Amino acid sequence: MMEIYNGNNITEFILIGFPTRPELQPLLFAAFLIIYLLTVTENVVIIITIQFNVKLHKPMYYLLSSLSFLEIWYVTVTVPNLLNIFLTQNNKISFFACMIQLYIFISLACTECVLLAAMAFDRYLAICFPLLYPVIMNNTFCLQLTIGTWVLGFSIALIKAIFIFRLRFCGPNVINHFFCDISPMLNLACTDMSFTELVDFILAMAIIMIPLIMIIITYICILWAVVRMPNNQGRKKAFSTCASHLTVVIIFYTTTLFIYARPRKASPYNRNKLVTILYSILTPFLNPIIYCLRNKEMKQTINKSFVTLHDIVLGSSPCSTAA
Repeated sequence: MMEIYNGNNITEFILIGFPTRPELQPLLFAAFLIIYLLTVTENVVIIITIQFNVKLHKPMYYLLSSLSFLEIWYVTVTVPNLLNIFLTQNNKISFFACMIQLYIFISLACTECVLLAAMAFDRYLAICFPLLYPVIMNNTFCLQLTIGTWVLGFSIALIKAIFIFRLRFCGPNVINHFFCDISPMLNLACTDMSFTELVDFILAMAIIMIPLIMIIITYICILWAVVRMPNNQGRKKAFSTCASHLTVVIIFYTTTLFIYARPRKASPYNRNKLVTILYSILTPFLNPIIYCLRNKEMKQTINKSFVTLHDIVLGSSPCSTAA
């Protein structure tokens, strides 16, 4: 007899993933595996570089390491399960595993929205109030700001997840996605979900739009302060510290607004899956590259670390010792 969860007669879901011809499955598996491994490696390198270089022990880089830590979990929540589907063709996921995946994913997405706003606030203080910056953005406040972003993100996501969990799912159980996301789940509910949709939309607008408005306001203030700087070198330095963050914000928010800032559930079209790939897989992959290429201090530190590591390896090798 089938178990009943929360009044549902569904105990598992089937993830469609990316149905393609059998000969393309190994190529997709290899592509997503490479992206996943590179994403984790890139973000681990950033975290280690910041941790072990004293000159990077600044609020801006502490927030960046928090973003890198988040990105590692962001891809880990979805990609390994997708790789398993490609490899074993087992696209079933239990009801509770699906709900846990949904909650963790939207928690990380909400946290990233707030964290990007915190990073913009850090740049605003550094550029507009350089003398007060060390006093305001001390280690204690930076730690409180970082913890606050995670607590707020996971709390908002918990409310969204509770309302979705209370819905009844009585069939079908096929999710037209590669992981358990909000819109595909809402498409399968068999009860009135107008109130759930309203709550989800309000919370989505709050967690997306409020940080976005704060980011826009801070960058208007930053732009005004930069324009008033007396020398070109100061303006160039200010723009270089903001360019990488602004690029990440544009990529992240254009895709999340398309998927989540909707008053009604999204239709289960394949284009939504492609857009989801942009912010859930490609954005975590690109973020470390963007920060390393656009941030001169970060790039120089990583290059120096690799040169030092290269010298140590060569210096301790048997050939160099014999020489």
